Amino acid sequence: MKLNRIVKIAVIPVFTAFYLMFTSNLAMAEDYMTLDGSYGNYRYEVWTDGNNSFYLKVWLKEASSDSAPIEITKKFGYTKDAIAYFESHYEK
Repeated sequence: MKLNRIVKIAVIPVFTAFYLMFTSNLAMAEDYMTLDGSYGNYRYEVWTDGNNSFYLKVWLKEASSDSAPIEITKKFGYTKDAIAYFESHYEK
């Protein structure tokens, strides 16, 4: 009987707190596109995780919209850095 009471008083609230923290982090973890463009044979999208980190996805221009990108870059601190990377690597 005491064990059931301990579970109700201590364990259930702890699990509830962990569940709420975990699900709120999942909701904040979604990345979203901030800008897109193209040049020459390539098109790009700049994505962010919402924490001032940006990364670049690059496709061949004729690739379908649901195809995998040919490159996903490391994270940049600013969108301008991601665009500069695209310009230096793909605008040749």
